[in-house]
Amino acid sequence: MKNIPWQEKPENCRDVLWRHSENPIIDRYAIPTSNSIFNSAVVPFEDGFAGVFRCDNKAVQMNIFAGFSKDGINWDINHEPIEMQAGNTQMIDSDYKYDPRVTFIEDRYWITWCNGYHGPTIGIAYTFDFKEFFQCENAFLPFNRNGVLFPTKINGKYAMLSRPSDNGHTPFGDIYISYSPDMKYWGEHRCVMKVAPFEKSAWQCTKIGAGPVPILTDEGWLLFYHGVIATCNGFRYSVGAAILDENEPDKVKYRSQPYLLAPAELYEMTGDVPNVVFPCAALHSHEEDKLALYYGAADTCTGVAYGKISEIVDFVKNNSL
Repeated sequence: MKNIPWQEKPENCRDVLWRHSENPIIDRYAIPTSNSIFNSAVVPFEDGFAGVFRCDNKAVQMNIFAGFSKDGINWDINHEPIEMQAGNTQMIDSDYKYDPRVTFIEDRYWITWCNGYHGPTIGIAYTFDFKEFFQCENAFLPFNRNGVLFPTKINGKYAMLSRPSDNGHTPFGDIYISYSPDMKYWGEHRCVMKVAPFEKSAWQCTKIGAGPVPILTDEGWLLFYHGVIATCNGFRYSVGAAILDENEPDKVKYRSQPYLLAPAELYEMTGDVPNVVFPCAALHSHEEDKLALYYGAADTCTGVAYGKISEIVDFVKNNSL
């Protein structure tokens, strides 16, 4: 697609991702009830963009809200959370919703999120217009997080990455893939990536999780993911990337040893949860070789970073574990 948000790389920048000069693009108080707005997902929609946003309110209840933008930077977020209707199930119970992802598959937009049902699991819903939303069966048993759908079927089946976990502040986590014939029943679970050994790549040695919807390139699926290290000051979240085989995405072809983006700016290092950059969405244009990566900063606000797809792919290939 064209007309994605974009700024040219600053002259003194040597990294493959660089930050929007006016980050954060969404402040924690962008709607009247919010305590924080972060870890959210956006997609092209009509003549602009639509998104599903994590907005924790001032009671720190976690929920997801729809929003719209003409330019991908200035957002009009609804003041009330999404109300779900029954999709392929009548069971749409939810204690909380957070960290959504969105992708268009065939004829509709699919949303996945961390859904509270006797613990965290992966919720699924679809919409055609970002006004009416239809909730489906949860994909997995608790406990699981970071459910990310591929934007096309793979070998005739829907495919989803996830990170099995526990009920708390998980001190472990690897990335798995699962398949479904109908977006209701999931199986064929396979391990994709495990955490890296501390001595080889410490920024991703505690846990990892899929970020934005994977992007198909000539080399395979470009997957951004978050990696975590447990430090004496708590968890630190950074962004890496991997390239998965196009037809067998449980096979990792390349995986970045260095991170691509890590907490460095004040809004990433200070907030409700310090030292976090957490990617959830990426707009891209293969024609223009551009990418805009949306990420949550310090579990408080939302930022965006830019990069050239070709440079990112080359970086991952040339700096692979």
